[in-house]
Amino acid sequence: MEEREISQAVIRRLPRYYRYLGELLEHGVERISSNDLSRRMKVTASQIRQDLNNFGGFGQQGYGYNVKYLYTEIGKILGLEEDHRMIIIGAGNLGQALANYAAFEKRGFILKGIFDVNPRLAGMTIRGVPVRMIEELGEFVKDNEVEIAALTIPKDKAIEVAEFLVVNGVRAIWNFAHTDLNLPEHVIVENVHLSESLMQLSYKINRFNKEHKK
Repeated sequence: MEEREISQAVIRRLPRYYRYLGELLEHGVERISSNDLSRRMKVTASQIRQDLNNFGGFGQQGYGYNVKYLYTEIGKILGLEEDHRMIIIGAGNLGQALANYAAFEKRGFILKGIFDVNPRLAGMTIRGVPVRMIEELGEFVKDNEVEIAALTIPKDKAIEVAEFLVVNGVRAIWNFAHTDLNLPEHVIVENVHLSESLMQLSYKINRFNKEHKK
């Protein structure tokens, strides 16, 4: 059977479902209706049912959703039951902040290495992971079967490094550089533009202020 195409909007909401269901589990909630979940997530109950129906539904009419089961199943859909080996390119402030994010391991993302061009950082460890020089990158990626690379480097270096990573077998790029990457279709690219997020936040604040001046 041909796999059903899932919209990007639905995919973007899945981590939110997972996070909210995890919070419900922590509070001992065993089941929840789509209406109650919608009030927590600020998404309509109809949208929740449509989203989950893309993957089989998971709910029972008159009962709602089993929180633990739904949490587990969405985790499987997101691939969180598997380990993903990743590296960080760039050991500056942003790279170090990412490396110190302890939730990576909880979600199955295993930080294998951190790389930089600054020789003064060589040998420094971040949460037990040593900073290596960029010259070691190609051999390290192959030896450790790295799947994901986070780029926290200047945009003038990002394209060259990304292409090098792809040639050496990296399948996904988490890109924090201020440029979009044009890579082969088989490579997954997640562009994170912090400046665009700030501008969106500025717009929302501006709109809020205008509405509340009326």
